[in-house]
Amino acid sequence: MTTWTNDELSNIAAADELEIAPLRGDGTARTAVPIWVVRDGDDLYVRSYRGSGGAWYRAARASHAGHITSGGVDKDVTLVEAPDPGVNDRIDAAYRSKYSRYSGTYVRPIVTDPARATTLKLVPR
Repeated sequence: MTTWTNDELSNIAAADELEIAPLRGDGTARTAVPIWVVRDGDDLYVRSYRGSGGAWYRAARASHAGHITSGGVDKDVTLVEAPDPGVNDRIDAAYRSKYSRYSGTYVRPIVTDPARATTLKLVPR
């Protein structure tokens, strides 16, 4: 399994958004959409603001593969469901801290139970 470099982690974590293009069933990439990304240690996580109804999330969950661009990093990734439900508390804190300037408007929905249920870890390929 490949791991993120320190530069990749830092650059992606510092970026406001990440462009994600999940793969379709036939292996082609969907149109990339901007989403928020947070870092937890040596891992990167994303969530669907719209919960399981988000189109990019449904595609990502079906294929578990995609392509991301963020902070000058352009990488194919495997999308893994959060391995430990306890990680969600740390991810909530990371979203609240990183995106605090958006306070209730956008942060509140991304830390609700429906969004927490969509937490995906990005693993470089």
